[in-house]
Amino acid sequence: MTRLSVEMLAADAAEPITSAGDAQLGVAVLAGIALIVVLITTVKLHAFLALTIGSLALGVLAGAPLDATIASFTGGLGSTVAGVGVLVALGAILGRLLADSGGADRIVDTILARASGRAMPWAMVLIASVIGLPLFFEVGIVLLIPVVLMVARRGNHSLMRIGVPALAGLSVMHGLIPPHPGPLAAIDALGADLGVTLALGLVVAIPTVIVAGPLFSRYAARWVDVPVPRDLAPQPDADDAPEKRPGFGVTVATIMLPVALMMVKALVDIVVDDPKDGVQRVTDVVGSPLIALLAAVVVGLFTLGRAAGFTKERISTTVERSLAPIAGVLLIVGAGGGFKTTLIDIGVGRVILDLSEDWAVPGLLLGWLIAVAIRLATGSATVATISAAGLVAPLAADMSTTHAALLVLAIGAGSLFFSHVNDAGFWLVKEYFGMSVGQTVKTWSVMETLISVVGIVCVLLLSLVL
Repeated sequence: MTRLSVEMLAADAAEPITSAGDAQLGVAVLAGIALIVVLITTVKLHAFLALTIGSLALGVLAGAPLDATIASFTGGLGSTVAGVGVLVALGAILGRLLADSGGADRIVDTILARASGRAMPWAMVLIASVIGLPLFFEVGIVLLIPVVLMVARRGNHSLMRIGVPALAGLSVMHGLIPPHPGPLAAIDALGADLGVTLALGLVVAIPTVIVAGPLFSRYAARWVDVPVPRDLAPQPDADDAPEKRPGFGVTVATIMLPVALMMVKALVDIVVDDPKDGVQRVTDVVGSPLIALLAAVVVGLFTLGRAAGFTKERISTTVERSLAPIAGVLLIVGAGGGFKTTLIDIGVGRVILDLSEDWAVPGLLLGWLIAVAIRLATGSATVATISAAGLVAPLAADMSTTHAALLVLAIGAGSLFFSHVNDAGFWLVKEYFGMSVGQTVKTWSVMETLISVVGIVCVLLLSLVL
């Protein structure tokens, strides 16, 4: 739960770095976001530079000292790259190994042979949901992207028709289903039952992912038609084809290795729940995202690289070639994390929490609204979940076991609402799929909003019958 700990520390940081009033903070946030959008869309400035300038402008307009603003931005950039950047790098290496060895071709051939054109989006959402169950969102993306891009290219499918269902499956799992850090934190804060929350979460997740995934992808494909990015869709060299391709079973097993390691960690955390227990300490290390993905890469060197007849020099070249295309992605995602941390440090989240105390609305809807507001302001789904759960925790004391679990799900749904330029995930999706800011809003941001809205509707309907 390394990322959860980092997010909680950010959310519960000391006093804001500015003493500005609520109105000034509101103007600063709107101006900072508007500046970033204008710099990228009108001035055509690189997103990394736009996010950097926008973060500094945000701090200055909020009345924060420039040195404190710089410290917030660089701290957020560093923690994001440390958490997400290393995973993206490891995922890129694994993706290149899959492509160069012919393993990705083997998977794609199998999928295309067994799923027709109409069934492909449903197959992708199913695969993404299964893989995303124990994984952080970013880990799921770096594991799935090579397969998604190659399925779209080889099957001549619209990238949005294939990519949106996969993203929806990952996002729904991340926001609603334990053992993801957000839902687990909310369960702990509200004293909800994990088993009941998991069961109801699956009930809510199924219609939600259907609407936001395969169904919405039809419209997303009409609104945005982009070619499959070549730089981030690794292809083996035609004149340097492998001697043989690894088998389907061993290729899938290599991809699923980090999934299995994280699943074991999650199950041990639930069953044992003793940080001092030797078994749990081992699984906490082995099942961490960094170690799990690193293990997959190391195993892949043999099950993919050596199985394809690669020499040591060829494997080294493959690893080296995998890292160059992701340099820009890492910088943009890191800058997005810096902007998010600057928002948190100037006290935007705390302002929303203070204002929400006066909202006279039903408990489930209140939890959703607070999570939505914090998500929009800070860009972090985990911070939104933790903060909203802490605020509405007293309401859960008078709720039944079922309704306490529904409150967890309501907060989780709210934490996914309309991802935009202050969310590092927004930039991760934009760069991986080669879209503009406007195209990312039309697809990814709308998809996240659909997940949030359909999720809360399902929760409210369940509350009427349970």
